[in-house]
Amino acid sequence: MRAFNPIQRVDFSGHITIALYRISQAINHLLRERGEAAQLSPAQIQALIFLKYARPGVRTIGGLADRLAITDATASGVSDALERKRLVKRTPLSTDRRTVTLALTAEGQQASEALEDTLDDIEQVIQSLPETDQETVYRAMQAIVRGLQEAGHVKVYEMCWGCQFFRQNAHPENPHGPHHCAFVDAPLPEPDTYFECPDFLPRET
Repeated sequence: MRAFNPIQRVDFSGHITIALYRISQAINHLLRERGEAAQLSPAQIQALIFLKYARPGVRTIGGLADRLAITDATASGVSDALERKRLVKRTPLSTDRRTVTLALTAEGQQASEALEDTLDDIEQVIQSLPETDQETVYRAMQAIVRGLQEAGHVKVYEMCWGCQFFRQNAHPENPHGPHHCAFVDAPLPEPDTYFECPDFLPRET
């Protein structure tokens, strides 16, 4: 299987692989284009989006490195650049000062919100497809992502609601943590269930 070679690209798997490659090129182009307008690198854009939606416990240098699939040193450099632009604040963790937590500043929050439409061109193309085609593509993409996740090539960050570890209304008597995460064995406040988590595993259907 050599999808890059057009002569050997004779079946659906090869054509789909190249289509996904071209979509990744489009995403990189959109990130670069938006970055030039906002004076941000693609990695800085991804870092701002990560800090906006990741659950609090993973908003660290290590968490950023894991999310962007880069080294800790590179993640630290990205954070340094964002801190110089006053978009991110770095704070050592009180219980372990070797761990540096990251948080968006007010300016960083505004910048991340301005980046929300970066992938709109791709979403609009998908929305132009018939709904049945969208459903077929969605199911196929989920299966592809799951296979890549199992092979260790991608880490899926999703909200709690579709996760195997999520227990809805497990603590109805606790208004500050009515839900429960079986992965960390701890109550979950309602707002925290809407952040993306690296420990997400899809619920079996």
